[in-house]
Amino acid sequence: MLVRIDSKSRGSVLPGGQRPAWLRAPAPVGDNYRQLKQLVEDLQLHTVCESAACPNIGDCWNRRTATFMILGNVCTRRCGFCAVQKGGPQPVDYDEPRRVAEACAALGLKFAVITSVNRDDRKDGGAELFALTIRAIRERAHENGGCGVEVLVPDFQGSHAAMDTVLDAAPDILNHNTETVPRLYRQVRLGARYERSLDMLAYVKKTAPGTPTKSGLMLGLGETLDEVATVMRDLRTANVDILTLGQYLRPSAKHLPIIRYVPMEEFAELKRQGYEMGFRHVESGPLVRSSYHAADAVQ
Repeated sequence: MLVRIDSKSRGSVLPGGQRPAWLRAPAPVGDNYRQLKQLVEDLQLHTVCESAACPNIGDCWNRRTATFMILGNVCTRRCGFCAVQKGGPQPVDYDEPRRVAEACAALGLKFAVITSVNRDDRKDGGAELFALTIRAIRERAHENGGCGVEVLVPDFQGSHAAMDTVLDAAPDILNHNTETVPRLYRQVRLGARYERSLDMLAYVKKTAPGTPTKSGLMLGLGETLDEVATVMRDLRTANVDILTLGQYLRPSAKHLPIIRYVPMEEFAELKRQGYEMGFRHVESGPLVRSSYHAADAVQ
């Protein structure tokens, strides 16, 4: 059974917009951080670390793990949780894969995560650029002794052909987030469908059974523990290998409110449940995000 935490205690929203003591991230400092930030600017690249205001940017960049965001920094969907800019799509930049690979090689990155905005304006949802970027990184991987690649892909509007395009480039991990529980999809993931996300994850394992799959959820949006457990079981039914669970943090007053801060005990219990269900790797904690300790999941 899952541990029950009184919603009026440490799991509640604190007065005055305060964050709990356990929800603290290190400041983004250090030589690796500064070097990566300068190179990203010089090469005119985008990272979800910056665009989505991730609290782990300092930690991950100093570990030489970065999450590059391809296909521009304007999303065609309007999810209620996301800080990435919304609006009309930008032209596809076919030189972007080369520049991402150059950044990985120049910084000696050991692991790179490639994600994108949603590109519902394109028939393949941007799958072609994912494949080109994976291959470009691999072509230069010898320069730094190898660089693992995880892709965090959108749902491609359910196109198996688009997913095949990505899988043909052989990423080390295929990640697609379910983000939340089905009941909250209309508020949280406008334009997405829970069943479609599960289908795409299951399709990956059927098509490329040796490719580890990964998915994640944000907590604190009003979901119940039973609903979270149901999603976890659904992901295991789809043979998902790796699970991430983290606290939703509101990017601005225009985004969905935080219903509650999930306590550490609950994250620990969900992690235990995840391993009991058969996940091969589980990252569960307030500051966990999709690419958090991504290289560890490969090993």
